[in-house]
Amino acid sequence: MTFLSVVSCTQIMLLNHIVHNGGLYKRPFNEAFEETPMLVAVLTYVGYGVLTLFGYLRDFMRQWKIEKCQNATEREEQKDFVPLYQDFENFYNRNLYMRIRDSWNRPICSVPGAKVDMMERVSHDYNWTFTYTGRVIKDIINMGSYNYLGFAQKAGTCQQAAAKVLSQYGAGVCSTRQEMGNLDKHEELEKLVARFLGVESAMAYGMGFATNSMNIPALVGKGCLILSDELNHASLVLGARLSGATIRIFKHNNMQSLEKLLKDAIVHGQPRTRRPWKKILILVEGIYSMEGSIVRLPEVIALKKKYKSYLYLDEAHSIGALGPSGRGVVEYFGLSPEDVDVMMGTFTKSFGAAGGYIGGKKELIDYLRTYSHSAVYATSLSPPVVEQIITSMKCIMGEDGTNVGKARVQQLAENTRYFRRRLKEMGFIIYGNEDSPVVPLMLYMPAKIGAFGREMLKRNIGVVVVGFPATPIIESRARFCLSAAHTKEMLDTALKEINEVGDLLQLKYSRHRLVPLLDRPFDETTYEETED
Repeated sequence: MTFLSVVSCTQIMLLNHIVHNGGLYKRPFNEAFEETPMLVAVLTYVGYGVLTLFGYLRDFMRQWKIEKCQNATEREEQKDFVPLYQDFENFYNRNLYMRIRDSWNRPICSVPGAKVDMMERVSHDYNWTFTYTGRVIKDIINMGSYNYLGFAQKAGTCQQAAAKVLSQYGAGVCSTRQEMGNLDKHEELEKLVARFLGVESAMAYGMGFATNSMNIPALVGKGCLILSDELNHASLVLGARLSGATIRIFKHNNMQSLEKLLKDAIVHGQPRTRRPWKKILILVEGIYSMEGSIVRLPEVIALKKKYKSYLYLDEAHSIGALGPSGRGVVEYFGLSPEDVDVMMGTFTKSFGAAGGYIGGKKELIDYLRTYSHSAVYATSLSPPVVEQIITSMKCIMGEDGTNVGKARVQQLAENTRYFRRRLKEMGFIIYGNEDSPVVPLMLYMPAKIGAFGREMLKRNIGVVVVGFPATPIIESRARFCLSAAHTKEMLDTALKEINEVGDLLQLKYSRHRLVPLLDRPFDETTYEETED
């Protein structure tokens, strides 16, 4: 049997194992992460080691005024104070990040659609400062924005509707929802979101990050337990920390790890007192934005029911991008929204707007209207932004009298599968689920982070490169975000350039060794629901 046939058999076994996992999955769920080649891992560590040594050398030279010090330092009169800036992340920013800083914060001067215009800038002091040349780089293929359904546009029904509302309501509300900032448009939006999600009620917020960080503390507190995926977004992590609840972390998308924590929580209760936990809340995301993986929602729900806990689902990246009609990961798996206690999502990606929402039972939403800091203290959503969300959501639902929304959802799915398949055929290591529009391409070595971003920009392709602290320090990557607005010609152009840069920088590490997330046989009794 050849090596490739062994790989194919392994993939088929993984697929069958997942599909027949206790009958929980109604569709194929193909998700695996390829093993990092040993030589690449060693060279990545060596690269960071060399950079660290040179970083300490340069810090020594700065201390003795041999090299000009441009980073933030204490003033002379504060030398006896405890330093504010002495930590590893500052060392990393000063000596590693600054070398490739030109790969981030690039100024865009157009709508973030399938193509963008970018202001050219140069640095004469190794990226400590930038100077704008006055030149605009036109028609860069945008492979970095979260414009999944292509609603980030400057013309069309959404733009026209938003412009009309802007002329009627103005740009801002200048008040909170509980005071003078509750518009009829806000009420219309929340009713529409509830219908879209298939839940009793919903509430909209002005900021996606704050939707998580300010609402989780309203739901749990001292005496409660939060079980959080190790790769959850910073907003979920901050919300959990602000709540005062006990936090325990389970391995990414690993149901055995989650079940063990649930068992321990039920058996042992709270530390010292051994009293039962007031609440147990599981925090997961629909699509994980750095891994491109999709939550194993059927298994999470089965565990949640078995151990009588609550589930908080963050659909920031999955709403609009997954499911036959764009209703997110719940629809993707053919599950009922009633099985998810708190459905959170954002309007910043698939809807081309801003803000976030929480959906669920009416009692939950009524409670949050009173006790959520985002609801009580935050300024209401801007009316034109609300209209952008309403118009785009109605388009997705087909309530605009067309099938444009459905076509966009289907186009995104086709683009995703095509792009992922082509990258794998080229020999790149690609993370995540085959249906995820977030596509991480592994770079690993620190020198290749900046090199990849620069080389792609030279070829008029805008990409996002990601490194520490957003990823583990040796798992640097480029992250592509697919859009329904991307044509096949655009994708083929991007793939051609990616292929060339991959050869130039020697990024084709793949050996087709796929490592499944689940590494033990399935026990059919594991997720069996218990009777009351």
